[in-house]
Amino acid sequence: MPVSMFSHNRPSVPAEEASLQNPDQNCPPKWPLSLPGNRPVVVVSSPSTAEECLTKNDIIFANRPRLMIAEHIGNNCKSLAWSPYGDHWRNLRRITSIEILSTSRLQMLSNIRADEVRLLIRKLSDRQDKPVELKTVLFELTLNVMTRMIVGKPFYGENVADVEEAKKFRAAQDELIKIFSASNYADFLPWLKSKKLERRMIECQRNREQFIRDLLGQSRRKLNKDGGGERKKAMIEMLLSQQESEPEYYTDEMIGQLMLLLLSAGTETSITTMEWAFSLLLSHPEGKKKAQKEIENVVGLDRLINESDLAKLPYLRGVMSETMRMYPAVPLLLPHESTTECTVAGFRIPAGTLLFINVWAIQNDPKVWEDPKIFKPERFEGVEGTARDGFKLMPFGSGRRACPGDGLALRVVGLTLGSLIQCFEWERVGEKMVDMTEGLTAIAMPKAQPLQAKCRPRAAMIKVLSQI
Repeated sequence: MPVSMFSHNRPSVPAEEASLQNPDQNCPPKWPLSLPGNRPVVVVSSPSTAEECLTKNDIIFANRPRLMIAEHIGNNCKSLAWSPYGDHWRNLRRITSIEILSTSRLQMLSNIRADEVRLLIRKLSDRQDKPVELKTVLFELTLNVMTRMIVGKPFYGENVADVEEAKKFRAAQDELIKIFSASNYADFLPWLKSKKLERRMIECQRNREQFIRDLLGQSRRKLNKDGGGERKKAMIEMLLSQQESEPEYYTDEMIGQLMLLLLSAGTETSITTMEWAFSLLLSHPEGKKKAQKEIENVVGLDRLINESDLAKLPYLRGVMSETMRMYPAVPLLLPHESTTECTVAGFRIPAGTLLFINVWAIQNDPKVWEDPKIFKPERFEGVEGTARDGFKLMPFGSGRRACPGDGLALRVVGLTLGSLIQCFEWERVGEKMVDMTEGLTAIAMPKAQPLQAKCRPRAAMIKVLSQI
């Protein structure tokens, strides 16, 4: 069913009022407006209806609902992810897309991503044939990539400069992940509001904001000490430089909230995607061999893969796209909310309706994809770019509210996945097949059981690995 419409605790509706069987009538059916403790929701699970929502009705569904997490973690709905559609959101989006996550800015910081991947390769080389929990090492890699790009220093591993500062950051990040994993039923049923969860959100955000204020102070002192030097600036320093000419706009609050958003939205989804990708490759060793062979043919055996190679590795890109198709990190995308009444698939949708795009259903629908349960990276041969196939494949969403960090995510996932395939032979721990059970959280879709695997350096790469 392409569109499902429901309202929590909905009272019964007369048949003539809720006549949803005749969407082509002159007067489209109208779902009843929400009552106290009652919230209308539309769940879309077909490419054509998703396209209608995110093209024809895109501006109507460009808002976000005011959820508890948006109020307390989203800076009272002023962060880029949760801000209402308007001038404030457009300005944040422009800064994020053009000044922070532009192709040129990402390229400028590519050495950080390459360096962190090399550190991971070195660490894994010392763990030969020992079980490795992939999520843990991928988590530390991804967070260090983000913190080094944002503030110029890591907070995980052996190269941490300030141990106490790192402990505070890790504690706040761990608590944030737990909060994201908790379902908040009060967003739909107000009488189920959890004061305990709300207090946790408030305390977590207070700690994160204090942490970013400290980093802003450190970065400002560093900029003043440099006196406008030519070194590559971290993202936070770049925004502080802009603050000098436009202090009324580049406020500390705005800069801090953008950095906090990158640290939350830019990490968990990439980690989840990489863990699913390794799980699929361990379950389909022929795919792993094919990816290794492609890298050998394109990159060779005398150097490590780099980000510029990714465009020349279609099978590796297919592995990424197929992973995101089968196991999208955010299966329902973030919710949208309609600002005015509109019509979708012949149904009249009232203002204030929540819209969920069920990308998991679309991307695993046998009417849309041939053999959707079978891992076939080859199905993306000839598709331009990565993870783009109209509204059949939307791991980063689409329309105005599409994720602006897709370019960074694909670089991190592609470089990490390609490097670990190139450098190591991977195998399961024990004889059992990899458990592909999906976990359940409020937003993301991690593996229910973290992946453990064993690796050993590939004989053909020993010389290169010895030089890292």
